[in-house]
Amino acid sequence: MANDKVSIHGAWASRWVFILAATGSAVGLGNIWKFPYMTGMYGGGAFVMMYLVCIFMVGLPIMLAETLIGRRGRQSPVNTLKALAIESGASPKWSWAALVGMVAALLILSFYSVVAGWSLDYILSMGGGQFAGVSAEGAGAAFGALTADPWRLTLWHTLFMLLTGFVIARGVVAGLERSLRIMMPLLFVLLLVLLGYSMTTGHFMQGFHFLFDFQPDRLLDGVLAAMGHAFFTLSVGVGAIMVYGSYMPKNASIGSTILTVGILDTLVALTAGLALFPIVFAGGLEPSAGPGLMFVTLPVAFGNIAFGQVMGTLFFILVLIAAWTSSISMLEPAVAYLVERSKRSRVLVTSVLAFLCWAVGMGTVLSFNLGAEAKFFVFAEDGFHLFQWGAEGGRNFFDTIDYLTSRILLPLGGLAFAVFAGWVLKREAVREELAMKSPLLFNVVYWLIRVVAPIGVLIVFVAELSK
Repeated sequence: MANDKVSIHGAWASRWVFILAATGSAVGLGNIWKFPYMTGMYGGGAFVMMYLVCIFMVGLPIMLAETLIGRRGRQSPVNTLKALAIESGASPKWSWAALVGMVAALLILSFYSVVAGWSLDYILSMGGGQFAGVSAEGAGAAFGALTADPWRLTLWHTLFMLLTGFVIARGVVAGLERSLRIMMPLLFVLLLVLLGYSMTTGHFMQGFHFLFDFQPDRLLDGVLAAMGHAFFTLSVGVGAIMVYGSYMPKNASIGSTILTVGILDTLVALTAGLALFPIVFAGGLEPSAGPGLMFVTLPVAFGNIAFGQVMGTLFFILVLIAAWTSSISMLEPAVAYLVERSKRSRVLVTSVLAFLCWAVGMGTVLSFNLGAEAKFFVFAEDGFHLFQWGAEGGRNFFDTIDYLTSRILLPLGGLAFAVFAGWVLKREAVREELAMKSPLLFNVVYWLIRVVAPIGVLIVFVAELSK
């Protein structure tokens, strides 16, 4: 039977290790700097309700599809799709979808490493008291000085890639599993410490109301945002969850496991909002999103409240761990594939791929300073230019890679995996992997994978392209 296969790379000790791994992959910078702000801006509780509907109908079915494909094939995503396609009587060229996803993951890692590296710099700056009593102008200037210095960015980018490569090179059990058993509980503990601190600021209820006040008139305002985040937050579409699924014990329930991951990912995002926005309000600041929240607004808030230096340092350690657990999931699919294909050692393959990601990431480093004027895909009066220096419009290197991956490759990857699980794999194979006792529940989940999730991803795809 297909599910009796064993991955050559190793296996998780239990379903809880898979939950830690998948949650670590899903919990990233977006949970901290994007989702809480979106919740407040799109109607609080109304947005949370809409988001939960979207994650159950779009995000989790695709995650379910990736996991069951991975466990069925027990190989890297590329070889898994090829083998299962042949087994199902379909074209082996389905493996190209995983190959594209693998490349997308490496491209994302190339710039994710640069952005995550900023947290390393801020751990030292916050811990050293640089932001004590800082003004908004001072925090903005500090962040501007960091991004304007290519040498500083290169240092942190290099260190973060080394941290990522170190975990992957040690293997599934000694590297991934052992690291996740430490990092994920530590992430939860740090988050709870920050939450406890935010309750002492005197502004906890203000933050609570910002996040959860139910505004029914805003219910439909955030539908597209909720659907997009429900897809992007779970780290689907690149094969990371698929390769993690290939290490999953055969007797573990995929359905309940994936549901647990979705709940934990959402809880982390909401808890992050409850921990951070009271601190923002305590500092007399307005809530914001993105890098501005994390590297400008929060340093000002931490710098001007009691025990802010300690809490701020803990916060950026939390950010580092969230980024680290996500980054290792981006590198693992390509490493698994090349180890299988080349028969070379995991250490060598990891070193080569980490170096390639580092090299591509240097384009992102330069996008913030020396190469900021380098623009791609420029539509000018004299026509279209693939590359032009100093042009009005267009995108710099970082924006180009971000657009290509998040708005094109990720949605297409998620769509391909859902279609493969719903329409290419034999129904009995899906039923066997999900092992659901209720025929009705299986039919509902199968319908979500085959019909609802692909439609949802297509909507996300069109919406993202139109931005």
